[in-house]
Amino acid sequence: MAKWQGKSLKKGSGGRKWLSHKKRKYELGRESADTKIGEKKKTQISVRGTGSKSKLLSINTVNITDPDTGKSTKGEINSVLENPADPHLARRNIITKGAVIDTSMGKARVTSRPGQEGALNAVLIEGNLEEEKETEENSEEKTENSTEKEESA
Repeated sequence: MAKWQGKSLKKGSGGRKWLSHKKRKYELGRESADTKIGEKKKTQISVRGTGSKSKLLSINTVNITDPDTGKSTKGEINSVLENPADPHLARRNIITKGAVIDTSMGKARVTSRPGQEGALNAVLIEGNLEEEKETEENSEEKTENSTEKEESA
């Protein structure tokens, strides 16, 4: 079913607004892609002019960028934790731009538009707990070593 993206037929007061023309083809929109977690499925659609869009229907991997180091790696998607666009999308595990996803590297925020770009990119928000524990342990060992050296001196 097509979605009409023309002006509303109602005035602010609730009265009826009379259109200057009927619905036109260029005012029609498409259904949303609703990208889900699963084996990668992608479709190509033609758009107005000579262009085309890649719609990502489902995917199970994501390109994650770590903002601290600037490095990008590929990770697995576990689930959608929250979606500021609509909480029902998070319940249905639908990925959109701005959604917070749980990945193999930790929490990440989606920065691409998977329903229109055909790719899934994200920025790391919180790293993996195991990696954080390792770095904390290493820093504790370093502080213990430095205190031992100070005491011996």
